[in-house]
Amino acid sequence: MTASAAIIDPQCLQNFVIMFINKTSDNRNIICGKNVAAFRKELHISQRELADRLQLIGLDIDKNAIQRIESGQRFVTGIELCALSRVFGRSYSELLTSDHSDTE
Repeated sequence: MTASAAIIDPQCLQNFVIMFINKTSDNRNIICGKNVAAFRKELHISQRELADRLQLIGLDIDKNAIQRIESGQRFVTGIELCALSRVFGRSYSELLTSDHSDTE
């Protein structure tokens, strides 16, 4: 073994790696993405229409960002959460809980 090699306990390394996983159990980055999709579908609007409504209240966002949010590939900022809450007429809690995500 060289001086630069270190002996690392595999269990310790596994715990270290797991500690920094920022995804849900279904490999999504955010928990509200499914709710955004469900609430959008309840309004019978497209992703583009949701982006347009968010733009009307001052949020610079496009259809592609909505798609990435819904698929869990993009994080939602606090400002975006506020805007989504306004457009959907829902509380932050409703957007962030997993209870609504099973409606798809």
